Amino acid sequence: MMTKDGKTIPVLTIVMVIIAIWYACVVWMNAPFEYDKAERAKIEPPVFSELVSKTMTQDRPVLPAPHQVAQEIYKTTVLKNVTSKRSLIYHSWITLSATILGFIIGTALGIALAVGIVHNKAMDKSVMPWVITSQTIPILAIAPMIIVVLNAAGISGLLPKALISTYLSFFPVVVGMVKGLRSPDTAQLDLMHTYNASTSQTFWKLRWPSSMPYLFTSLKIAVAISLVGAIVGEMPTGAVAGLGARLLAGSYYGQTIQIWSALFMAAALAAVLVMLVGWAHTYVLKRMAEKPEGVIA
Repeated sequence: MMTKDGKTIPVLTIVMVIIAIWYACVVWMNAPFEYDKAERAKIEPPVFSELVSKTMTQDRPVLPAPHQVAQEIYKTTVLKNVTSKRSLIYHSWITLSATILGFIIGTALGIALAVGIVHNKAMDKSVMPWVITSQTIPILAIAPMIIVVLNAAGISGLLPKALISTYLSFFPVVVGMVKGLRSPDTAQLDLMHTYNASTSQTFWKLRWPSSMPYLFTSLKIAVAISLVGAIVGEMPTGAVAGLGARLLAGSYYGQTIQIWSALFMAAALAAVLVMLVGWAHTYVLKRMAEKPEGVIA
């Protein structure tokens, strides 16, 4: 079935090719284990058809097959109670909570810094370089420091993970909003001055509406990277809940199927969050088109 833009068949074709390559890699990467097992048992190595079957049913494969990952996701979402600590939905909610809180704080901080940078030359010269420099520090290095410092101050749980998400998410918002608030050209700004508009009026009637496309583009990046921050924040804490905890537990016990199912759940969660921001973007721009109050064309 084709969509109006005719993209369904090409997308499905690419997906099928990826799955076929994945299955081929499953046989290639898991075959050495089967050959070693046959050698230790002093029996003939399996023929190709038998090898394919065995490499796709291993309990702890180097690379799990797509159907194994799908079965694990089904088992840990549909067949488990959402309050169970073995449920991916439960772990996803834990990670999502930190993601949303960090995203909200990061967005508010990013917008506030962008407004200050645009309207204050001192902040532009002093704050913006530090904002850029802050992103040169690897998050894997700074995350344990944040966790340890906050735990020493008696702060644990959701907030430390949210602050790591904030650290990652505020940067694209700052950069995007600075670009957006500066997007009105000289003619538009001169026209506002001609109308004797105050700085506040220029901001709300011109700069803010002009920045919306930039803001929502930045928010799509920020919400996805917030999820990464929340997952990274769960790893150095020895957390027992969250997608990061599932990844960590899977790596400890060699449960590669568990690792891949958590990765796919994280990817699906990120896709949903980006989609929600995209819908908000469309809604806001539609409302702005319906009521272009004071927006200079």
